[in-house]
Amino acid sequence: MARPVNGTRSRRVRHATPKPLAVKAKSKLGPVSADDVEFLRTSGSRHKGGGPGCEAWLVMVNGKRAGTAYINLLDDPIRGRHPSFHVFLNRPSQGRQIGRVVYKSCCLLSQYDVIYAHMRKSNTASRKAAEHGGFIDVTDRGDAQLVMVWCRKNDVK
Repeated sequence: MARPVNGTRSRRVRHATPKPLAVKAKSKLGPVSADDVEFLRTSGSRHKGGGPGCEAWLVMVNGKRAGTAYINLLDDPIRGRHPSFHVFLNRPSQGRQIGRVVYKSCCLLSQYDVIYAHMRKSNTASRKAAEHGGFIDVTDRGDAQLVMVWCRKNDVK
């Protein structure tokens, strides 16, 4: 490595990290009515809603599989052991407001009164869907991800 001239320090050039491109839904079918969404309880798999205390659902829209939703039990130093909700929609189902229905309905179908959702801070679609489903932001300074919580008592009408 070459040494700097005249006792000056060399500077490392920092390059801006490019932001990921926005992912658009492949479907142009538009929003889905909550009445068209159905949830089929399933056994889940080892890390996706299977095991003691975990729950899993297939998300169906008009008889076709749109994705999966599940609750795992997680343990973290801030919240301790807690249920964590996850939603995965297939690409044609994204952008059709199905996530809004999934967040709210699966939490109501669940055995838990308090459920957390962990997601990337940059995932605005999931954040908006969770907020519409009754989740509120409870992210702590020590959290690497966005953390939201849903409470059944706030959702009973």
